[in-house]
Amino acid sequence: MRRRWILVVPVAVLVTALLAGVATWTRSGSMERDLAARAQTALFEAGLPTGDVRFDGRDATLSGFPPDQALRALEIVQKVDGVRAAKVNGDVTPVAPGNSSSTTTTTPSPPTTATTTTSPPPTTSTTAPPPTDKAGVQAEIDRLLTEAPIAFEPDTAKLTPDGEQAARSVAIALAKAPAGFRYRVTGHVARGPGGESAALKLSRDRARAVARILTTNGLTVARVTYRGLGDTRPATGGEEDRRVEITVV
Repeated sequence: MRRRWILVVPVAVLVTALLAGVATWTRSGSMERDLAARAQTALFEAGLPTGDVRFDGRDATLSGFPPDQALRALEIVQKVDGVRAAKVNGDVTPVAPGNSSSTTTTTPSPPTTATTTTSPPPTTSTTAPPPTDKAGVQAEIDRLLTEAPIAFEPDTAKLTPDGEQAARSVAIALAKAPAGFRYRVTGHVARGPGGESAALKLSRDRARAVARILTTNGLTVARVTYRGLGDTRPATGGEEDRRVEITVV
């Protein structure tokens, strides 16, 4: 009788563990299917039904969207309740401000005459491919931040609308860089009445806010780190002291 109990107990434990694993797998698959269905519904309602959305847990991967629709699709999926993070596989073209209307105007061409002159052949221009070396990627980051610095609401870690767009522009550029590159976001603030600890906290919170935008617009969390240096490294003693730097590491 004792030997029978010795055999029955391990079998019962094994069956219990197996049933628990099956239940966990079933719940996970059900959650992913539910998130995918709600994401596709949101995309359809926004007029973007052409792409594909797959989930690994609560993390979404978008594919098959035209480059000029990918960023919009990413924003829609990120807003679906339950989605933790999302990324796009493929090229992304940012939407240029002021181009929301599809209506175009045409200028009538002047009537032709018997004395028309031969115009030179049209010139073609090509867009330079994105850099693939660290120095080139860093130069592109510096150029983008010089043209459009990442700005915040005064004395907070909340980005202004222009600052958020600037951070997304950098994220789009970094998503096209080699997948092995990693990046460090560093926050700096100006000297203020709050003291060293307040400056350190604000700079760290701002760096974290920018890092979050990078990781929700194409970069994995493992590729981005952030830190705050407070007011310990002033640039010019002016407005440039309040800045966020992004460095290839």
